[in-house]
Amino acid sequence: MASRLPPMNTLRAFEAAARHLSFTRAAAELNVTQAAISHQIRTLEEALGVRLFRRLNRAIRLTEEGQEFVADVRKALDHLVGAVDKLTAPTGGGPLTVSALPSFTAKWLLPRLGRFRQRHPQIDIRISPSMQVADFARDDVDVAVRYGKGAYKGLRSVWLMTDDVFPVCSPALRDGDPPLNTPEDLRHHTLLHDDFYVDWPMWLLVAGVKGMDERRGPFFTDSAMVIQAAIEGQGVALARGALAAGDLAAGRLVRPFTLSISNDHAYYVVCPESTADRPKIAAFRDWLLDEAKAVE
Repeated sequence: MASRLPPMNTLRAFEAAARHLSFTRAAAELNVTQAAISHQIRTLEEALGVRLFRRLNRAIRLTEEGQEFVADVRKALDHLVGAVDKLTAPTGGGPLTVSALPSFTAKWLLPRLGRFRQRHPQIDIRISPSMQVADFARDDVDVAVRYGKGAYKGLRSVWLMTDDVFPVCSPALRDGDPPLNTPEDLRHHTLLHDDFYVDWPMWLLVAGVKGMDERRGPFFTDSAMVIQAAIEGQGVALARGALAAGDLAAGRLVRPFTLSISNDHAYYVVCPESTADRPKIAAFRDWLLDEAKAVE
């Protein structure tokens, strides 16, 4: 069966050309000539008996067969990389790059990160806060913490935690004039918003508050910012429990009402299946799960 495999350099050339959609950029990445890339692709196509690219005027495009094949090639190359790393770097080898939402990074991950370093001092960690979903095939990311429903094709997704949503504000705002004693009192206060799946109209509907302009008040693109605005007394925020827990424990925030609502999203630890068992990734995932259990 091994004799049926095309040469490894043809597969690497194909994957790079498919990713860049350019023989020139693929050649630069692999430090070979454009002619070499073209020759390797032609050799691969002849070996497979399939056209992988459509050659256009000054451009290339993957054929339907090429699109299907490149996904399998990437998985195979990732698996080989994982096998080599596992063999040559049993203690982790190289920095661990973690992608997460800025809000989760600031409010949940960073306050706990010192404990990871204490447990695994041999692993250098690099945090990459981003609103963009990490593309493991292109980005220099080992593992990500995503907020969603957990179905990520081609990735190993491990449930980390979910959290309820509820209003928070500063103690001074709650006890001020007018005070916040019932949800109806929100009519007299500024509502703080972020781009989240559960919003004020939904919470107010569950609370039974009617006839209120629930869209008024400033909007923030990041949940950590809306929580900080609430700490500063600028209004009442609708917060996720995981993100607000530290500020609630420190007394910087309070919950003026007991009502909370749940949602169908949760935090997941995500990475490619081919690299999921690398020691440094497994160590970080296990640590995250332990930290989540500690605050249940």
